[in-house]
Amino acid sequence: MTQPSNPVLGLSRRQVLAGAAALPLFTILPRRADAAEFTYKLATGQDPSHPVNKRAQEAIDRIKAATNGRLDIRLFPANQLGSDTDLLSQVRNGGVEFFNQASSVLSTLVPAAGIVNTGFAFSDEEQVMKAMDGGLGKYVRGQIEKVGLMTMSKPWENGFRQITTSTKPITTPDDLRGLKLRVPAAPMLSTLFAALGASPTPINFNEVYSALQTKLVEGQENPLAIIATARLYEVQKYCSLTNHVWDAYWILGNRKAVDRLPKDIQEVVFREFDKAATDERTDIAALSKSLRADLTAKGLQFVDVDKKAFKAALGKTSFYKDWRAKFGEEAWKLLEDNVGVLA
Repeated sequence: MTQPSNPVLGLSRRQVLAGAAALPLFTILPRRADAAEFTYKLATGQDPSHPVNKRAQEAIDRIKAATNGRLDIRLFPANQLGSDTDLLSQVRNGGVEFFNQASSVLSTLVPAAGIVNTGFAFSDEEQVMKAMDGGLGKYVRGQIEKVGLMTMSKPWENGFRQITTSTKPITTPDDLRGLKLRVPAAPMLSTLFAALGASPTPINFNEVYSALQTKLVEGQENPLAIIATARLYEVQKYCSLTNHVWDAYWILGNRKAVDRLPKDIQEVVFREFDKAATDERTDIAALSKSLRADLTAKGLQFVDVDKKAFKAALGKTSFYKDWRAKFGEEAWKLLEDNVGVLA
């Protein structure tokens, strides 16, 4: 039996199908009009519930809307794409286009980034933000960009770091002696706790919970928001409010990936990440006030300490002198212009 003819072209159905099969695939399945021109990744080390990821996702959504879908950024929280040190390499080689990194770990690549982590330098948030939105922050951003990375906004808030332990509360500097304490792979924090007599042990963040759970280390130090969202209170008993170091988060971009974006899209990205930075700072400030009560209810015992005693103990060592020599006079002056003389 013959195939019915196509009423328009006068072709049989078999001829129509054969002809279609010979056509290139893209003529049959054209690219959707709303498909992204650029699909990038943003990796973070923080739990999905952390304000970093909440505000990053909001920025991503605004960027997609403002660019009419031309740039689609996918968020990968909680070290899904690798440890902090792995991701730092990936963002440099372009495997990941954007990455949220704490200054303390970034300092392994950009030593100047660690100046904001100088032990017991900053007294409060107001002092920190004046420095980071001013000359000190501008200097650090310049140093970061010298290694081929781009800072996509003003610094986000990681917060003041506190010490948690499972064996004993830390109330005085002497209590740190011999304490096996997890620190990030950050020279500043290792030397700080070594100077105070502790035994700092660098461990990537994605391994911290298990290291505490198995007693590989007795304690760790992080801002309260991290202690809460990473559920470290489940494997720690005490939290000493030392405020020993303030830490920033930087949204870093691979320079080639950013340069590939048209200028109008770049402007949207910078604008929205900057807005997200302001929102995230507000979140962390609010959490710093509420988390003590929340974590106390979960069984964490808080200890108020005399921070001046810790700073005085540190001042008796060569810590400040050594880091001044490493950072250089220009950077150290910018720091002391904001916090006063460190000695």
